[in-house]
Amino acid sequence: MIQQTLFGETDTGRPLASRMRPRTLEEFEGQRHLLGEGKVLRQLIDGDRVPSMVFWGPPGVGKTTLARIIANRTKANFIDFSAVTSGIKEIKEVMQTAEANRRFGEQTILFVDEIHRFNKAQQDAFLPFVEKGSIILIGATTENPSFEINSALLSRCKVFVLHGLSAGELTELLRRALTDPRGFGGRRVELAEGMLEMIANFANGDARTALNTLEMVVLNGDILPDGSTVVPMETLEQCISKKSLLYDKHGEEHYNLISALHKSMRNSDPDAAVYWLARMLEAGEDVLACRDPLRPAEIAHLLIPARGLAFVTTGEGVRYEGKPYRRLRVDAMAEEKLTRAEKAHLRFIRRVRRALEEEAVASLKRAKRGHDALEALYRPCVDFDAVGALCDAEIARIGAYPV
Repeated sequence: MIQQTLFGETDTGRPLASRMRPRTLEEFEGQRHLLGEGKVLRQLIDGDRVPSMVFWGPPGVGKTTLARIIANRTKANFIDFSAVTSGIKEIKEVMQTAEANRRFGEQTILFVDEIHRFNKAQQDAFLPFVEKGSIILIGATTENPSFEINSALLSRCKVFVLHGLSAGELTELLRRALTDPRGFGGRRVELAEGMLEMIANFANGDARTALNTLEMVVLNGDILPDGSTVVPMETLEQCISKKSLLYDKHGEEHYNLISALHKSMRNSDPDAAVYWLARMLEAGEDVLACRDPLRPAEIAHLLIPARGLAFVTTGEGVRYEGKPYRRLRVDAMAEEKLTRAEKAHLRFIRRVRRALEEEAVASLKRAKRGHDALEALYRPCVDFDAVGALCDAEIARIGAYPV
């Protein structure tokens, strides 16, 4: 069962993607490699033998929806938990509730959305309860679990990888939204042929993006006198003019694109290399463009400092040894005369530093010799024991005065 709030939710004001959330496995689109007939996850859900597991996949592929479907089919107590709004205090409270349920013979399934947002200490709080079976943990993450989830916790969970939906699956999902009473089934919507396919291609495997785009298109369509809604092609083109690319600054997608770019360059495929570079730039990667001083309209060098990448052009007669994607000639990025002048300046600075260091060492040696000579003069003439006794007596005398 699912823990409900005191006040039930209504569809008023809810986005189309939320209203059209699948309620059964039969309504669930995609992930046939996990939920097809005879597949392991499907058998575990049908048999109510759900283990602790982690759903890993990009946004909008059904991680949270699949967890809710499991909740509707299981006999266990189901608790929905978000790593975005919860901390260690809330984790302990939930664990105490789960432990109390276990004593009464009731199992608890804890669904943690965005589990990668929990730090190590917060993730460790789940360990003893997963270990002794107080809870069945279901986590959802868009990041690689091997990097973001503690190895001790990960070893107790089965990882299931969810893939982006195909264009055909998204198109079927959009058609259902037009006829389902939860979607636009209560109104007549007229779309030109091919519009649903255009939205599906624009969504790039993300069901949430596809449904939100369809809702925007329909709500901005023209309403005819008979109450039907017609969506002009111009409206659709405005809604899908800017495609949101899947990318991140430091996560899994960043390394996927970097790897693709490197492999394209290694295979001497300029078209593929330009494509992956354009993907990075379009997604907001920081780039430094160095213009050619003799031809300002042309870019001589392209640098991506945060990623350690550089695309450098050189003058005639400058050749790379080996494969050019493996070697970067820094001197090719500046004028030859300026580079020689800078190198000469650096050599001069090194010589001055060495001379100053040698002079400092020589001065210290002279000071040490002078100190030793002075000590040799006064040491035979001073009774250090008598001086020590005199100091002790004076300290005792001063200490005898009343404070």
